[in-house]
Amino acid sequence: MEQRYVGRSGLSVSRLGLGTMTWGRDTDAEDAAAQLRTFAEAGGNLIDTADVYTGGDAERLVGRLIRDTMPRSEVVISTKAVLTPAGRRPRDASRRHLLAAVDASLARLGLDYVDLWQLHTYDVEVPLEETLAALDAIVTSGRAVYAGVCDYSGWQLAAAAAAQRTVPGRVPVVAAQVEYSLLARDPEREVLPAAAHVGAGVLAWSPLGRGVLTGKYRTGIPSDSRAATPHFAEFVRPYLDERSRRVVESVTTAAEGLGVSPLSVALSWVRDQPGISSAIVGARTHAQLGAILLSEDLVLPREIREALDDVSSTE
Repeated sequence: MEQRYVGRSGLSVSRLGLGTMTWGRDTDAEDAAAQLRTFAEAGGNLIDTADVYTGGDAERLVGRLIRDTMPRSEVVISTKAVLTPAGRRPRDASRRHLLAAVDASLARLGLDYVDLWQLHTYDVEVPLEETLAALDAIVTSGRAVYAGVCDYSGWQLAAAAAAQRTVPGRVPVVAAQVEYSLLARDPEREVLPAAAHVGAGVLAWSPLGRGVLTGKYRTGIPSDSRAATPHFAEFVRPYLDERSRRVVESVTTAAEGLGVSPLSVALSWVRDQPGISSAIVGARTHAQLGAILLSEDLVLPREIREALDDVSSTE
């Protein structure tokens, strides 16, 4: 699998990342282990998790499987903090919370450090300077090697990167993780240009439109799909509208013409967009991951890419 640098940093990651949002709940330990082995054998190295995924169980499972499956030096572990579903408020980017959160993540992972530590979302109630100072402390203490942000708007990303540049020795923001797919193209307006300007690599989450771009929902909601579960139904629902249906039909038509799956077409479109360091896929099963990895060799013809650009445009 091709490796790419994350922005203007020296961090090199596989152009497909393995997301773990379902690990420990919808994806059991046996299936997760199979996914990790297959991903590593394909040349993948980026494993993305967060402190809130399945109540911390995803981090625990990632840590255990990494120790059992592959050398630590061959994997890039990315995790996040800020969201506080059981807290007084839904997010907390204070220094107090962030320093405690990174220590708790390392304990669950069973690691001394993570390769990339990200602010999971922007917290309007905490001064950005305080949040970024905590980021500095986490990296300079050796608990993380690189720092990034997740789901920041364009101006928030630019403000964070600019603030870090104003003080000599500050830790740079090297990564910006954002939802990006043929069904979610809003990042093209501000986030992608901002990331290019500040030298941050983009990590695209949900590049398959929360599973909708695979075509599985064309005739209804399969009983074994995320949309059929109580905890993910509302997550998928926004992409089961008429616009999404038109995009999915175009993706399916392109896939039929190329002799590949709709999944491969949709994933290749995101993966090869300018500025994308990695597209993070959240396979629920080992079989799904196998289908995803089949997309690795697909390069979309210019005509198909332009047609998909047109049909999915939000302008």
